[in-house]
Amino acid sequence: MQPRPSEITPRAIVENRRQWLQRAGWVTAGAAGAALAPAAWATASGPAGRPGQRPPLAARPSAVAGAHAPEPPTPYELVTGYNNFYEFGTDKEDPARLAHRMRLRPWTVQVDGLVARPLTLDLDALLKLAPMEERLYRLRCVEGWSMVIPWVGYSLSALIEHARPLGSAKFVEFHSLADRETMPGLRSSVLLWPYVEGLRMDEARHPLTLLAFGLYGELLPPQNGAPLRLVVPWKYGFKSAKSIVRIRFVERQPATAWSVAAPHEYGFYANVNPDVPHPRWSQATERRLGQGGLWAPRLKTQPFNGYAEQVAGLYAGMDLRRFY
Repeated sequence: MQPRPSEITPRAIVENRRQWLQRAGWVTAGAAGAALAPAAWATASGPAGRPGQRPPLAARPSAVAGAHAPEPPTPYELVTGYNNFYEFGTDKEDPARLAHRMRLRPWTVQVDGLVARPLTLDLDALLKLAPMEERLYRLRCVEGWSMVIPWVGYSLSALIEHARPLGSAKFVEFHSLADRETMPGLRSSVLLWPYVEGLRMDEARHPLTLLAFGLYGELLPPQNGAPLRLVVPWKYGFKSAKSIVRIRFVERQPATAWSVAAPHEYGFYANVNPDVPHPRWSQATERRLGQGGLWAPRLKTQPFNGYAEQVAGLYAGMDLRRFY
């Protein structure tokens, strides 16, 4: 049995980040545990089209219901400069500073478990598996901040059907890369490595569940989970596993990274729910990064992050306070 994380706790991470931002003058002493963007970033206006920083990734607009949030995208500089990717460190700027070390080629993804067709696909095969689509999704972090991000990818269901899961497969498990040569954060025991996330099969098959290869019309930057990541827009951001190397179909609910590290704080489902507070702060409102600066009014958090019309039916009859 693997040991529980001990050296650094989630509580310590949030407190250290709050103190660091306070020293920099970016939050006040009374700010809650949610980490906020620097003032210079929070008032920036980014380009609406391709930034020209990464190779282009052509796509067509998605026809999936709910795939285009009616809100302006968060500036590119914020999307790519303010990240949680603990494999590179627990500070928000660590991924942008260090993730370029990650080797993105060659890259393969193992698809196995309870499937009729086990697969090992390289990146080129994955890029060609289904037509690329443009989608504009809200991203809500459990820390209390949010973004709106223009992704490029296709529904995860395309890959699922390619693997032909067996009837006994009830969940899908996602494993992120854990490369100690290029990921200094793996020296910390804040989480068990590799990072593992999971979805129920009906969640994974939902058309909004995206296998993303790009953002802002370009290939994903390393700090955003290159070369491919999961995006589940109605759940808190930590559910969307980055830099995926394995997709496994299983019968039992997976033991996921944050639910193992702090089960009283981070549940398996992690659906955005304004009525279920985090043990250390409310989830009723959020700070939209890139809009209005630090003193802009906080936005009211929407159930399922605004995707209730599309996904609430997945949880009919469930106690969403118990299954948080």
